[in-house]
Amino acid sequence: MGLLLLVTTSFLLTVASSLRDVPRSSCSSKDKVDELHHLNSSGIHFTLHHPRSPCSPAPFPTLSFSAILSHDDARVRSLAARLRNTTLAPSRSSLILHPDAASIPLSSGTSVGVGNYVTRVGLGTPVKSYVMVVDTGSSLSWLQCSPCRVSCHSQVGAVFDPAASATYRSVSCSAPECHGLLSATLNPSSCSVANVCIYQASYGDTSFSVGYLGKDSLSLGSTRALADFVYGCGQDNEGLFGKSAGLIGLARNKLSLLSQLGPRLGHSFSYCLPTMASTGYLSIGSYNPAQFSYTPMVSSSLDDTLYFVRLTGVTVGGKNLPVRASAYTGTPTIIDSGTVITRLPPDVYAALSNAIVAALKRYKRAPAYSILDTCFRGTAKASAVPAVNMVFEGGATLKLAPRNVMIDLDDATTTCLAFASAGRVAIIGNRQQQTFNVVYDVAKSRIGFAAGGCS
Repeated sequence: MGLLLLVTTSFLLTVASSLRDVPRSSCSSKDKVDELHHLNSSGIHFTLHHPRSPCSPAPFPTLSFSAILSHDDARVRSLAARLRNTTLAPSRSSLILHPDAASIPLSSGTSVGVGNYVTRVGLGTPVKSYVMVVDTGSSLSWLQCSPCRVSCHSQVGAVFDPAASATYRSVSCSAPECHGLLSATLNPSSCSVANVCIYQASYGDTSFSVGYLGKDSLSLGSTRALADFVYGCGQDNEGLFGKSAGLIGLARNKLSLLSQLGPRLGHSFSYCLPTMASTGYLSIGSYNPAQFSYTPMVSSSLDDTLYFVRLTGVTVGGKNLPVRASAYTGTPTIIDSGTVITRLPPDVYAALSNAIVAALKRYKRAPAYSILDTCFRGTAKASAVPAVNMVFEGGATLKLAPRNVMIDLDDATTTCLAFASAGRVAIIGNRQQQTFNVVYDVAKSRIGFAAGGCS
């Protein structure tokens, strides 16, 4: 469980795309129609938006690509610190929620990043709609709640008012959900003087949410999905959350939305992370198994809530990289929708970089940019980027398109290899996952990939 909050940008960390993928003003009236949620006995279907899409219901502030990479690197360094069983210096020593809350010490967790895929959910009675980021690396769901006793960031729409919901209930300090917060957030729970459970979700980039644990009715479209959805009602929410109302967690913990819906819909979910030019989806419940090739989820003592896989090979132009098999297996690997840049084991990354340099030798090299050290003059689209495949145990393969391999910088004159060298953990990031169907079948302990999920 030690890694959970280190990946809590699982969709929260910026999904980096070229800012030139789609004009900011190109969203059609059809695209702007609120997404529909389909709920039946087989599952739930959400629409996902890229954070920088002009069609996103909660667009994130425009940030430079260097800022995106800086947060990406901070998140991964925070993850490495967790793997060493160390903690980062907390951003605050305590936080007090008045008038009926106790002092809450904050410990460091993960970097949240600067953007994420977002969708809408309905909460409370009467139902009101809220834009939420979706995070496979986080367990506890939370959203901002009035009266915002300390601080709420700017969000799209009104802040949720629990007093206005006929079905909202506080969770007591003795409830099992309160005791489960340590495993869900890596932070201990606290108790208010009114015996209301207090959660704290803190992140390595100093972003955090602190508030009361509650239950309410969760709705999708016109259908009630959960009568007793457990989530955090945030009273102090500060950091890089964009204009979303909060976060939906999908990690393997009993407080995640996946686990809460599991008894009704099954313990699996799938998604396609879109580019800025389109929309993707998130589905919880059944899926078409014939469409995917699978790799087993790997058990790890590092954190039993995250999704570990085993990368067994990388090919460039149809040729295996010249590294030993142990170069792949010596570093634990997770798949994470929140990390932007994929981190490969050092020897694997070095071999991939050399292969890309050889394949693009006719293009002028450009200086390294932040964590990206294999850069060229030009754009990915205008370059003869070789085919790169990532092969996993069991044969599942991500056959990467040029836009999954390279990433263009803000200046529109430089493109860089969208990979970096790993430290203590390798991470399959969202740049490589974009436009693929990815299924997490927790019940069968497998992850599947299929091409052509969205554009």
